[in-house]
Amino acid sequence: MSAPLLLKGFEVEMYTGRSDGTVVGCSEEVAAALSGFMTEPDHRNLEYVTPPEAAYAAQLELLLEPRRRLRRWLRPRGLTLLPGSTLSLGDSSRFERSDPANPYHGYIEATYGTRVVTASVHINLGVTAMDDLFAALRLLRCEAALLLALSASSPFLDGRSTGAHSQRWLQFPLTPPQVPLFQDHDHYIHWMEEQLAAGAMRNVRHLWTSVRPNGDDRPRGLNRLEIRICDLIDDPLELLAVTAFAELRLQRLQQAPGDLDPLRASRLDTSGLETLADANDRAAARSSLEAELVHWRTGEPVLAREWIAGELEAMAPLAAEMGLERWLAPLHDLLERGNQAMRWIARHRRGESIGAIIGSEAAALEQRERVLDAWLRTEAAPAPGGS
Repeated sequence: MSAPLLLKGFEVEMYTGRSDGTVVGCSEEVAAALSGFMTEPDHRNLEYVTPPEAAYAAQLELLLEPRRRLRRWLRPRGLTLLPGSTLSLGDSSRFERSDPANPYHGYIEATYGTRVVTASVHINLGVTAMDDLFAALRLLRCEAALLLALSASSPFLDGRSTGAHSQRWLQFPLTPPQVPLFQDHDHYIHWMEEQLAAGAMRNVRHLWTSVRPNGDDRPRGLNRLEIRICDLIDDPLELLAVTAFAELRLQRLQQAPGDLDPLRASRLDTSGLETLADANDRAAARSSLEAELVHWRTGEPVLAREWIAGELEAMAPLAAEMGLERWLAPLHDLLERGNQAMRWIARHRRGESIGAIIGSEAAALEQRERVLDAWLRTEAAPAPGGS
C-alpha cells in the first residue's frame, strides 16, 4: 500500500504590469486591499501563499483563488499578471521600494540592489521526522538542478536576451555563498548558529539557497523542506507536475533510503557532492534542459533532459500506485517542447520582440486560468479530498 501524500504548499511571487509586458509595481496597494497578498521589498512583484494541503486538486484551487481576486482588482486599473522571473521589460538599474520606511527593505536594497527583484515559486513539502527531513534535503539539494531545468523562465532582462535560461538564478545572491550538505539536524543547528554569530546571515530566514529546511521555530523547530531554486512556473498544472516529480523522489527515498540518500549512495564524498550540486545549478541556469550535468550517484555526465526522463520512467509504477500519473503528465509535454525559457528564446530568435512575447504569454496565462476555473467546476476535476 502506498504512503500518504505529503502536505504541500506554495509561495508564489509574480510581477504586475500592462498587457504589453511593461512592468508596473503596485504590491503595497494590493496588500492593503486584498487579504492573503504580501509585499516584497521592491513593489514590482508581490507574493501569495497557499496553506498546507496534501491533495493536488485542492492545491490547484488554492493556487487559482487568489489570482481570481487579484485579477478583478487589476483589471479596472489596466494591469495584469506577467510571466517570467526577471524584469524582462523592466529597469533593473533602480530599486522601487514598496515601503521606504522599512529598515529591512533598506538593508536589502543597500546590500543586494535589484539582484533580488525576481519572481519565483517556492515549493514546501511536509516532512516531520528529522532523519527523513535531512535525507530529503540532501537528495533534493543534489537534484535541484533538475527542478530548475524544468522551470526556467527568465531568459530576458531589461529588454534584451541574456543568453541564459534562468537569469534569475545566475543573478540572485545566494547567501551564504557556500552551504554544506547537512548530515543531520544537529549539524544544521550548529552551522546556523555559527553563521548568525559571524554575521553571514542577518536572521534565520536569511538562508538563500536552492533547498532549505523550514519551520516556525528555525533552526530547531522544523516540519518541512522548502525548494527555492525554481523560477516562476505560472501555469498551475505545470507547477503541480514539478511538485509531483519532487514528491515522488521523496516517496522513493523513504522506501529505499540506502539507494537514494546521497550520503549513503554516492561515490563522491560530502565536499564533492556540495561542489557538484552548486555547479549543476549554475549549468541548469545557463542551459536548463539542454545542460550537461554531473550525476550525484556516479560523478558521470548526463544531459538534464535525459536524467529527468529516466527518473520519470523509473517512478512510473509508484506514480500509478499513488494516483499521480495525471498530475505528472504535463512534464512529458514539457520535455518534448521545452520549458518556458526555451520556447521564448526560440520565438525571439525567429524575430519576435520581447514585448510581443511577454504580452502574448500574459494573455495566454489569463486564458489558461479561465479554462482551469471552468474545469474545476465540472465533474472532470477530482474531489478536493482526492489526489
